[in-house]
Parts: sequence; C-alpha cells; structure tokens
Amino acid sequence: MKMYLISDNRDTQTGMRLAGVEGVVVHEREELEKALEKVYQDSEIGILLLTEKFGRDFPDLVNEAKMGRKLPLVVEIPDRHGTGRKADFITDYVSEAIGLKL
Repeated sequence: MKMYLISDNRDTQTGMRLAGVEGVVVHEREELEKALEKVYQDSEIGILLLTEKFGRDFPDLVNEAKMGRKLPLVVEIPDRHGTGRKADFITDYVSEAIGLKL
C-alpha cells in the first residue's frame, strides 16, 4: 500500500515528494472532489494525507472520506502555516476519550 497527498499548497507537496509520497495540489471544492474520486478508485492507496485547511474549508467532504470508507485511512496534517489545533490537543483528546483528566 502507498500514501498519497492532497494539499492546498506546493510547499507541502514538495516536501512530501522528497519523502517519496506522490500527490496533487488543489484549491477549489470541485478539484478536491475529483482528487478524492481518483484516490478512491486506486486500490493501491492505503493512506491519504490531507492538509488541515481542507478540514476547515470542506468539512463535509473530509468527514465523508474519514467515516464513509474503510480505505484509505485519512490523516489530516498541518501545512507550512502550522496547525490550527491548540498546543495540548492530544491530551484533551485522550482525556475526553477515557473520561479522566490527565
């Protein structure tokens, strides 16, 4: 299985290509929909990397990609502008999941 990147900027794509991950840069909703369809049709892609901007701009498409399919596994990654998450988001996530304050 291979990884594939759908990014909103060239810098992230360039960095991932240096690591051996192919991908595409898109900006509009229609471009993202077409890129997702291409990924869904390729059974070799096991992990789909999406920049976090898509989760903010098109949450319906990202949530459907995450929840509506077994493969590929969808992972949102920060882009060159950093993450939109707060600094301790992992601790908060684990605390919420297990019901205990860490």
